[in-house]
Amino acid sequence: MWEYEHSVETGAGREVLWRHWSDMAAWPRWNAGIEKIEIDGPFAVGTTFTMTPPGDDPVTMRIVDLVPGELFTDEMDAGDFVVTTVHRLEEADGGRTRVVYRTEITGPAAGQVGPELGPAITGDFPDVVAALVALAEDAVPGRGATAGC
Repeated sequence: MWEYEHSVETGAGREVLWRHWSDMAAWPRWNAGIEKIEIDGPFAVGTTFTMTPPGDDPVTMRIVDLVPGELFTDEMDAGDFVVTTVHRLEEADGGRTRVVYRTEITGPAAGQVGPELGPAITGDFPDVVAALVALAEDAVPGRGATAGC
């Protein structure tokens, strides 16, 4: 198994962050790692979506878990390995919110594929989470983010 996690704390509330996550069509506006997105249903378990990174091939994923206001998990099944990413909102000290992105690569080929593919997938997590937090904080004047892992 290969794994990576990145988190940031923010003064933005979970409801504001969740609103941005659940508006999948708008992800390319704040996530520079998405040139195009096609969604085959609502923001719900079972919905598939295809993201095209700039200058790269499209990747199809499926939402496999969703707890409104708290987390959603997407999965890309490549047969001999599976890439699972959990996007989670946690309560942090002082009324803040911790935004967590966690990716795991599992399956028979994970040991071989993970060290190469994992960093390529997660390399922009700090920028993506920072962009999400900045967007959410626009609605919360005077509050800021602090990074952590």
